[in-house]
Amino acid sequence: MWRLLGWLFRVKGWRIEGSAPPSRKCVVLGAPHTSNWDFVFFAGVVQQLGIRPGFIGKHTLFRWPLRRFMLDMGGMPVDRAKPGGYVRQVIRAFNEAQDMALVIAPEGTRKSDGRWRSGFYHIAHGAGVPIVPGWADHTRMVGGLGEPIMPTGDYRADMHKLLAFYRSVMPDCPRWIVLEASLDEADPKSAPVS
Repeated sequence: MWRLLGWLFRVKGWRIEGSAPPSRKCVVLGAPHTSNWDFVFFAGVVQQLGIRPGFIGKHTLFRWPLRRFMLDMGGMPVDRAKPGGYVRQVIRAFNEAQDMALVIAPEGTRKSDGRWRSGFYHIAHGAGVPIVPGWADHTRMVGGLGEPIMPTGDYRADMHKLLAFYRSVMPDCPRWIVLEASLDEADPKSAPVS
């Protein structure tokens, strides 16, 4: 399956900018999440850069007959109904792993207007791992990974650093306007863990 995804990535004509993060453990953001092709793109980028990506999924997706496939693709089952939610489960997995590049779409869905969920931030901060901004510009067929940002605990300030990076690589993306407005409205102490 990884070979097929790599082939699709090359056939579509994507180019990569940036390099693999130096940290063996990190949260890789996939933004903006606007297309069904985003998974193929990010899978192709991380494979080309020698990173084995992981992703989180609802625990019910990891039942027979998909269990083996989901695990082989780097999936990590999480149960949102468990006390403490999935954030603690993923932090525990980071603590137990030697290598983990967890790919998360911070918008949560393609249909987002640009607002981000905060779960990725709480995971990275709680696990003490950097956040690596990944991006995909479908108009230019180019994307890649930026420099890692270590979360400091100052949610709003760290999010503005990420936003500055995304604006530098995709300045005309209208989602950044919505994201910035939502950051200015957000109370970072009560940012929902989602």
